[in-house]
Amino acid sequence: MLALLRAVVLLPYFILINLALFLICLMRPFHRDNVHYGARMFGSMSKIFGLKVIVRVADEVKSGGPCVFIGNHQNSYDLVTICAATQPGTVTVGKKSLMWIPLLGQVYWLSGNILIDRQNTSKAQGTLKQTIRKIRQRRISVWLFPEGTRSYGRGLLPFKTGAFRIARETKEPVSMICASNLHGKVRWNRWNNGIVLVDVTAPVMLDDSRDLKGWTQYFHQQMQARIDALDAEVAQLEKAG
Repeated sequence: MLALLRAVVLLPYFILINLALFLICLMRPFHRDNVHYGARMFGSMSKIFGLKVIVRVADEVKSGGPCVFIGNHQNSYDLVTICAATQPGTVTVGKKSLMWIPLLGQVYWLSGNILIDRQNTSKAQGTLKQTIRKIRQRRISVWLFPEGTRSYGRGLLPFKTGAFRIARETKEPVSMICASNLHGKVRWNRWNNGIVLVDVTAPVMLDDSRDLKGWTQYFHQQMQARIDALDAEVAQLEKAG
């Protein structure tokens, strides 16, 4: 019964959010803060799923400035959990195929996000250069999921190097956006589905102490450690609650 109630509430609310965002994006297409405000609106859906999402942002990130954000990509619920941590002046990089999802795809494009063609290597390389150029020209931040796909309970997958290549080329720091474990957490027939912690860490500059592969491995290790710590903290909070 609760699952049906959630579906009845969620569908019109989701459509309403997309319509509102579509109108906002039509009035100010590709604005630097469209993604930030859209993420906050989608994040409000977490309450419908019975989730309490707590976002903690490092002071160094709050001070602003371009940054390359990297996050762990778990499942479709990321839209209402980790994405709530999207900072002002940030766009994401997504698959070009997203453009063809009715309404949601058009909103994603008009929000100013960068679309890449993963099936075409030469076009993907061009998009990488385009991303670097936009960061430099517009002084915007970019958020990527270095795993390249959702993990679906398989743990933190190996990282691709694209995000760190962008950071190196733009000479901008990397900040991790880490969310506690979501796998199997949401049950539609359960009223309270617990807590999700999301940490936005202090940015780190990529100096010459490591090569690109070394920095990729470093951030993978750091993100895994942070996720483990968040999972332990969630367990304590839910036990105490």
